Amino acid sequence: MQETIYLAGGCFWCTEAVFDRVRGVIDVQSGYANGQVDNPSYEQICTGKTGHAEVVRLVFDPQVIGLRQLLEIFFATHDPTTLNRQGNDVGTQYRSGIYYVDALQAEVARAVIAELAPEAGGDIVTEVLPLQSYWPAEDYHQDYFRQHPEQGYCAFVVSPKVQKFRKSFSEWMKPGA
Repeated sequence: MQETIYLAGGCFWCTEAVFDRVRGVIDVQSGYANGQVDNPSYEQICTGKTGHAEVVRLVFDPQVIGLRQLLEIFFATHDPTTLNRQGNDVGTQYRSGIYYVDALQAEVARAVIAELAPEAGGDIVTEVLPLQSYWPAEDYHQDYFRQHPEQGYCAFVVSPKVQKFRKSFSEWMKPGA
């Protein structure tokens, strides 16, 4: 049995790089969710006018890792307190979001946010919405960090997030990750 959820934590290169290393995650794909344009391009998304969020589609085995644990990793590896921004990435496409496919996922997401809110000063701005649409990002965005670890953005932005995951969630690392 597998489940799928869609997470927006800023630039999808960062989010993909973290979850690609999580034990129990079967597949991670970068893409665009909940916008008004069908099959958008990266260039369209970057305008901030399509309404899409940069997301990762996570396919996971709930017998290995539960949604609660995935969301704990998600919240620890991005800033859920800044609206439409992650570091220097600014715009609605970089918002924090959880896009669920069933009522149980929505319930778990809201419960995790309620538990984490006091630690965050109550200011978690992560939207929790049903998935309305999803489009895979272009091929060159898939596995970007794995293919370009020395690229500037990867070295200075993505790599620290991966290191934070390794340090804080070592029990969830895939072997050899």
